[in-house]
This record gives sequence, structure tokens and C-alpha cells, in this order.
Amino acid sequence: MCGVTGIVNLDGAPAPLAVVRRMTQTLAHRGPDGEGTWSDGAVAFGHTRLAIIDLSPSANQPMSTADGRYTISYNGEIYNYREMRTELEAKGHQFRSESDTEVLLHALDRWGIATLDRLNGMFAFAVWDRDSRTVTLARDRYGIKPLYYALAGKSLVFASEAKAIFAHPGLRPGLDLLGLKEYLTFQNFFTDRTLFKGVRLLPAGCFMTFAVGGHPDATPTVKRYWDYHFEEPSNCRPDSDYLEELDTLFRQAVSRQLVADVDIGAYLSGGMDSGSITALAASQLPYMRSFTCGFDLSSASGIELSCDERPMAEHLSYLFKTEHYEMVLKAGDMERAMSRLVWHLEEPRVGQSYPNFYAAQLAGKFVKVVLSGAGGDELFGGYPWRYYRAVVNDDFDHYVEKYYRYWQRLIPNSKIAKVMAPVWDTVSDHSTRDIFRSVFTSHADRLTRPEDYVNHSLYFEAKTFLHGLLVVEDKLSMAHGL
Repeated sequence: MCGVTGIVNLDGAPAPLAVVRRMTQTLAHRGPDGEGTWSDGAVAFGHTRLAIIDLSPSANQPMSTADGRYTISYNGEIYNYREMRTELEAKGHQFRSESDTEVLLHALDRWGIATLDRLNGMFAFAVWDRDSRTVTLARDRYGIKPLYYALAGKSLVFASEAKAIFAHPGLRPGLDLLGLKEYLTFQNFFTDRTLFKGVRLLPAGCFMTFAVGGHPDATPTVKRYWDYHFEEPSNCRPDSDYLEELDTLFRQAVSRQLVADVDIGAYLSGGMDSGSITALAASQLPYMRSFTCGFDLSSASGIELSCDERPMAEHLSYLFKTEHYEMVLKAGDMERAMSRLVWHLEEPRVGQSYPNFYAAQLAGKFVKVVLSGAGGDELFGGYPWRYYRAVVNDDFDHYVEKYYRYWQRLIPNSKIAKVMAPVWDTVSDHSTRDIFRSVFTSHADRLTRPEDYVNHSLYFEAKTFLHGLLVVEDKLSMAHGL
């Protein structure tokens, strides 16, 4: 994967390439295999490369089409790029590399923004269209790859991580008080806010296009091209049909993600999600490494003894014949990693952040790509203790009220005013309950059965909790060039 940076001067003034270079160098950890910058008048892109597909210099970025019309800085991997390339070649497109980057570039040339509907993969990219003098930022459906942006006067600044944005001389870190209230309530961000004043995260499944030299007060608008849709089927089929379809889709998903010109490994926790993925991957790869983080149990007791998954992971490694590596975390390891963890995460995330930091560090010593089971619980209803609290309701408003009260993670409404007393006048009118409700804006609200409310909860989890996990996973893995 990679690091993306850029500056677009909306008033048409020349973009400072030297500033983009500084921004790009800030993200050197995301792309240890190469670094590049490019400019065309009011637009300048930067890129740090972690080479996964086509390791040659011909796949370096930023990359332009032969005629110079389109230029892209892209982070991610398009899993169906081979099929797309075949289709584009049939339409007369010629390629100079074997990279998925060039396929994406030609696809945008052929189909424009409609390309997003064709992509199977994880991505965040910026593309410049010289003819229309527009820049488009886009992010994958689930939000696996982040893309931050901010306005500095008449300049739009963007990057894969917020820290790179602050290499721009017109931007200084400041606290977003409304973002702080949101985080202190949910231990997460449900909107596009961050803790940094003026810095927004492009939402998953969205894109935004803005013109250079257009109306000076024109504000780029975010547009959604995809969203989750959890709904009961109108005509249920036999269970055997669903099992067969799931088996086909799951095998296809794993096979597609094994496409790489470097070694691929897998996290192996001992659970159903990573175990299933490793089982399929190991059956297709002749040589595979797996990685597990465990805990020192010498002073553990009671329920703590069940937190170490190494024995289960070792058994799965034996079954699938992987080359298995383990790291044992001890008291003091969290403190030891804290300064690096904070710098990479940029937000006070908790939960599995620190063990995952060490897991990525371990895997990064051996491979550049690692498969992960993140998302299994959110897609397959793995949190039943959450759903049952909101399956019987009078109506949608009743559901929102019940689920909101249950979901609050850090500080309940009754105490938030006291905690934020010094700045309460600034944030008192900002309703976190309204934020909670707004998550469901584009999801069906025809709620008549308990199943409908469970589907609403699955939608909510995928849009919020899963998205937060994916942002953390990106930063922790890319901290180690993984």
C-alpha cells in the first residue's frame, strides 16, 4: 500500500511542490520502497510507495496517462484489476506496466467516476483531469484506506494521515471541540470529523470533486456512490442455497486477495474469522507464514487466562502447515510502545490498538501483505449481546433512544457537561443523539419486525464500529510498512 499527499490551489495559483515533498516525507513509513512528487500548475501530488504489484519503476507514482490528461496518486489494491485490464485492452487501451495503478488510471479515462462502481478492492486516491481542470478524491466502500483533507485559505490539502497535512505552512494543529464531544461520547467518530480543527476524513463509499479556477466561494461537496444494505429477503431460499453462495463468495474474496508479487502472510488468532481465511489461503499458497500475539500468563488468573489465544493458533498452524511466528506481550510493553502508537494513530484509540501494533511489527519483519479477519463479526452478527437490547420497539425513535443509551462508550449525557465544563458554551448545542440518529439517514426505516431492527443494528455497526477498526488497522499496519 502507500501514502498519498497533495495540494490543490482552487484559485489557480501555482501549487508549492516543496511543501508537497515535506508532506510526502512525513509518510515515509507508509511507503519505504519509493517516493515521488508531481505538479501541474495549481495541482501537486506526492506519493510514497509500498510495492505489492509490479515491483518495477514503471509502476511508480504519481502516474500519468500517456497523453498527460489524467494523473493519479493512489493507495490500495484493486483485486479485479486483471479482469478490468482485459476489458480495457479490448477497447484499445495500451499499458506500460503490470500494475493495478495503471489499470485504475485507464479505467478512469474510459468510464470516469462510474469506475468506482466497477472496483473490487480497497483504495483511497486523488486524480487530476487536466481537460476539465478538476481533482477528484475517492475512498473505498468500507473505508479500509483513509483520506484526510483540510482547507488552508484557497488551498485544499489532503493526505493519507492527518500529520502530513500539518506540514503545510498554512495549517496548524488545533482541537476540534465538537469532534472531542463526539469522541468522548462514542469512543469513536460517527461523522467525518476528527480531533483536529478543520481536518475532515472523507467518508467511506464517497467521493468529492472540485474545480481549479472555479467560483472562489464554491465548496466541494461529498457524494456517496455506495452504502451497506441490510434487509430481509422477500423470498427466502433453502439454507443450502445460502451456504453454497457464501462458500463461493468467501473463496472468491480470499483468492482475489492473494494476488501480489511479494510474500503474503496471515494473522492467526485462533478464532473463526482469521482461521477460515488462513485455511483457504494456505490451500492455495505453497508456502505461508502466520502471526499471533499472545500474553504472558505467569501472573494471570481467572478470566485473564482465556485471553491468550496462542494454543488455538498453534493448533490451526499445525493443521494448515503454516510457518508460524508468535510474540508474547508482557507488562510494560504497552508503555514502551505508547509514544509511537500515539504518533501513528493520531487519535486516542483504545481496545486492541497496542497488541495489534506489535502484531503488525512482527508480521512486517517477514511479509509486506497480511490477511486479517477484521469485519467478520460486523457482517455475520457476532455481537448478539448488543442486538437483543434493541429488537422490540414502538417505532424508529424508540429504537434510536434505546440503542443510543446502550451504545455510549465513554461519558454518558448526564456527565458530559461537567467533563467539558470549560468549553461547554461552545459545544452544548451539538447533540450527540442527533449524530447517532443521522447514521441511519440512507438506510431503510420500514421497521415492523425484530429482524428489521437487528438489520438496522448491523448497518450501524458496519458504518461506525467497523469503520473505526479499519482506520486503526490501516495506521498500525502502515506504521511498519505492512
